[in-house]
Amino acid sequence: MSEAPLPASLPLFPLTGALLLPGARLPLNIFEPRYLAMTRAALGEARLIGMIQPLDGKGDAGDPLLHRIGCAGKIVEFRETEDGRFLITLAGLSRFAVTAETVTADLYRRADVDWSPFHGDLVESEIGEFDRARLLKSLGPFFTRHGVKAELGAALAMPALRLVNALAMMAPFAPREKQALLEAEPVERARLLIQLIEMSLLGGEIQGAGAPN
Repeated sequence: MSEAPLPASLPLFPLTGALLLPGARLPLNIFEPRYLAMTRAALGEARLIGMIQPLDGKGDAGDPLLHRIGCAGKIVEFRETEDGRFLITLAGLSRFAVTAETVTADLYRRADVDWSPFHGDLVESEIGEFDRARLLKSLGPFFTRHGVKAELGAALAMPALRLVNALAMMAPFAPREKQALLEAEPVERARLLIQLIEMSLLGGEIQGAGAPN
């Protein structure tokens, strides 16, 4: 997915509830001055932005404490609007671990990152053991419950990993559930996704950042 070496630091976009996964795409509407500066910096470097969530309850305002794990996306589409906004699309590349935030004179935040725990993100792969039928059985009621419009027929034809990642990103899960999906490896992510959907249908959600028992 990436022919160039991954950089040692990234501009960060802290955004509660936003999930980007390797191999998936995330459209963004950029309008705050610091994130306009972030986008300009990314375009002048490797075109990479690190999507990361603030810790639970911290929100996006100011400089909240952040989760340690995020996902880098490459800007693959870019458009500037007449009112000065940037409309971009990120293609998910690899997860990363923040090792330290770097001090800059810029408006946006930047961090030194470690890619080594997530080398598998750069390799095209598929999910092995995965109960696809169980997932598909619960999708219709889940979409109806949450008012999500989606074509189930398309889900039948999608490769397993692409389906799991797309559902994890689009589903209206709580921020801590999104973080749990991000941090899980693909097979565990598929299992966790099924549990979250089924628990949602029962009116529940996971507690904390880990997977349910």
